[in-house]
Amino acid sequence: MFHLLKWFYPGMKMKRWLMLFAVGVMLFSFGVALAINYEYLGRAEEEIFMLVWRTFGSYNYAATMVIGVVIVIIGACIMMYSTRSIIRSIIAVLIPDRSESIVDMIYQERKLGRGPAVTVIGGGHGLSVLLRGIKTATNNVSAVVTVADDGGSSGRLREELGIIPPGDLRNCLVALADTEPLMEKLLQHRFGGNSALAGHNFGNLFIAAMNEVTGDMETALKETSKVLAVRGRVIPASKEHVRLDALMTDGTVVEGESQIPEAHKKIRRVRLFPKKVPAVPAALEAIESADAIVLGPGSLYTSIMPNLLVDGVADTLKKSKAIKIYICNVLTQPGETDNYTAAQHAKAILDHTGHGAIDYVLVNSAPIPESMWQGTGATPVEIDEDKINALGMGLIKADLMSETQAGRHDPDKLCAAVMKIIYSMGGKD
Repeated sequence: MFHLLKWFYPGMKMKRWLMLFAVGVMLFSFGVALAINYEYLGRAEEEIFMLVWRTFGSYNYAATMVIGVVIVIIGACIMMYSTRSIIRSIIAVLIPDRSESIVDMIYQERKLGRGPAVTVIGGGHGLSVLLRGIKTATNNVSAVVTVADDGGSSGRLREELGIIPPGDLRNCLVALADTEPLMEKLLQHRFGGNSALAGHNFGNLFIAAMNEVTGDMETALKETSKVLAVRGRVIPASKEHVRLDALMTDGTVVEGESQIPEAHKKIRRVRLFPKKVPAVPAALEAIESADAIVLGPGSLYTSIMPNLLVDGVADTLKKSKAIKIYICNVLTQPGETDNYTAAQHAKAILDHTGHGAIDYVLVNSAPIPESMWQGTGATPVEIDEDKINALGMGLIKADLMSETQAGRHDPDKLCAAVMKIIYSMGGKD
């Protein structure tokens, strides 16, 4: 019985249709009664009155009313059960592998559809971790993804086919997809051996093929999203070919995103080549219309910064009235953020965008066992709250650590912390 009551939860948009269905049944019954001249309906009413009379020795209005209410409840339950069965039959044909309760499916989708509009900016593994969590809280999520990757399978496809690198885009699509585990494994499968396919990722090839079929990467991502039942949008920051360069503190310049960490020098700032790279309009729109904008987590200079350097992104970010959250990495990144504190991470972003890009810095407060980072070249990021506050930002601490992956964020913990900030600090109802 409790399970049936879920159909009446707020936001289900089912009560109105059940009520309309009930009105239809009543009109149908009234029409049948008119057609048969009330004869059989009158007989049923007489039998009920006689039953009450024999039971109580006289006519009892309360007993008759109870019988009427019971009949109404039985009828309503039959209506609800039949409606549920019809919907289940249809869904069983359209989505045969969905075994969960129909009412739970509908309620979940309605709930997620009313979630806040969240735009996340970044790339790499960190962004996909965040998206895996965020998709359980809202369907209104947009991922603005870097296109500066020049290594591995993405780099090869970029050079051979002249497309923007699909690797980070693929990871975000998989993270937001509502697919079976086997499909995820397929999209993340990397070919081995010594053939021309060796080292290529199947998902990258799929996106590259979709790009050729549709003639445009943005359209390719939209169509791929339909195939994978993606919750939200994945948008490249730009559709132009760019190279990420780093100006080091010793005056040298390192060219190429994949080469920057390998130089093992202190970075002064990064820049795009060419310098003026137009943003995808949908990316700017996602930033403008967001309730919350999240930067990271991910590589500071090679995953987050390239997006902010695309023409118009930083300015749109600063003008946005959305709550702006930067998720600081749990550990420093060798060759990129060696010995960086949380404040230095945030300041590096401000140095490239100007003030107004970050409202809150979210950091991990859980202890990190030394075994997780010893010997890796990474160290836990020091939380220097006073310096963060001096930059005009609020600091929020939470347990964000994954219990299974060393030095990584946990998707569910990350989502819970971000949504708490949005609802408590952003004034979202």
